[in-house]
Amino acid sequence: MVHPTDALPSIPVALSSASVYPLAVHDAFALAQDLGYDGVEVMVTNNSVSQAPDQLAVLSERYEMPILAIHAPTLLLTQQVWGKAWTKIERSAAMAAEVGAKTVVTHPPFRWQTGYAEEFPEGIRRVAAEYGVEIAVENMYPWKVRGREAKAYLPHWNPVPEPYERLTWDFSHAAIAGMDSFEEIRGLGERLAHVHLTDGTPNGKDEHLLPGQGQQRCAEALSFLAESAWDGVVAVEVSTRRARGAGEREDWLAETLQYARTHLQH
Repeated sequence: MVHPTDALPSIPVALSSASVYPLAVHDAFALAQDLGYDGVEVMVTNNSVSQAPDQLAVLSERYEMPILAIHAPTLLLTQQVWGKAWTKIERSAAMAAEVGAKTVVTHPPFRWQTGYAEEFPEGIRRVAAEYGVEIAVENMYPWKVRGREAKAYLPHWNPVPEPYERLTWDFSHAAIAGMDSFEEIRGLGERLAHVHLTDGTPNGKDEHLLPGQGQQRCAEALSFLAESAWDGVVAVEVSTRRARGAGEREDWLAETLQYARTHLQH
């Protein structure tokens, strides 16, 4: 694919296609190039381009933006994409291998995904080995219904105590869960494969704020990763859906890239 990984910075900063929603995947590549990102994380959604490795490869070549991660369609909103749960994981891994991305981001299983949930730790190890990629399980947060926690995930929304070899850390999700991302990241060691750079507050909403706008210790966490010679990817996953036009969206994404690069220096 575009740009061999040895040409990338020691900690590349990617733009998640989720950060340009409601714009399309094509716009994520164009913005990433315009703003100087190191690559792109593609979230697989109902958008047909996000599901097509050949079309993604064309965009990667056209914009000279390597695809550094694939986010599997394991969100509640993408339950209809690619059918059964294991099909989602296998197709994501196959696409990652085809487009040259080393990481597949996935959420923990939902409680109602019988069979898949119980076999999840062993299954993702098998798929990762089969396709030569890493499958990094993302930290989520408790769901509240009428003020009480609803058990949505099996075995839990927090992947840290589970036997997953590789993890993705999301600052916004940590904020909802009342977790300190800096302390958690320090404790993950080599299990940490991928980071979703964003921010949030403990108000129960998945805000995906720009880093520095919430209460998470984003700057300290990034500096720690740089000092510890971490070898993963930081993917910017912030919400820009309230931006007033393309200019404000570009400003926000440029600001976040600058924030990341500033705190990843050591």
